[in-house]
Amino acid sequence: MPKTDQDLYQRLAALGIDHKTTEHAPVFTVEESQQLRGRLDGAHIKNLFLRDRKKRMWLCTVLEDREIDLKALRKRLGAQGSLSFGAPDLLMEVLGVIPGSVTPLAVVNDTERQVTVVLDDGLFEEDLVNCHPLRNDRTTTLRGEDLLRFLRAEGYEPERIDFGQPLTDA
Repeated sequence: MPKTDQDLYQRLAALGIDHKTTEHAPVFTVEESQQLRGRLDGAHIKNLFLRDRKKRMWLCTVLEDREIDLKALRKRLGAQGSLSFGAPDLLMEVLGVIPGSVTPLAVVNDTERQVTVVLDDGLFEEDLVNCHPLRNDRTTTLRGEDLLRFLRAEGYEPERIDFGQPLTDA
């Protein structure tokens, strides 16, 4: 059984991570989020749950207004074959969330550490980051450095990429 938002809040509290959660109508796209979330300070994100033909998986968290070139990202990540979006059943199995609720905080459900976490360097241009707390009818705001601390506490060392620049193989 995947962890719930309440389990997540308890984990954040156990790590001493301050956060604030705002309730709103469910959102499934960046556009819906922009219309319904109201004014929340900090970076707003979109998340891509991706896989390659070797069944390797990535959770990419980028600023919401970034254009993502999947062909260039494939090369940058060293993916085999093209990148595709992970199916909803795989998303639930690995991260315990449904489409529209994807979040870097969902690694709390990846007990086998199957995904590679990729973060946009642009997330850290603002002090705060806004993400779903395992459900898409809420937004949780926390400091960018605390998001990193959470990911590391869960056993991840995120790859950081500047999605504001053209992607290269570097």
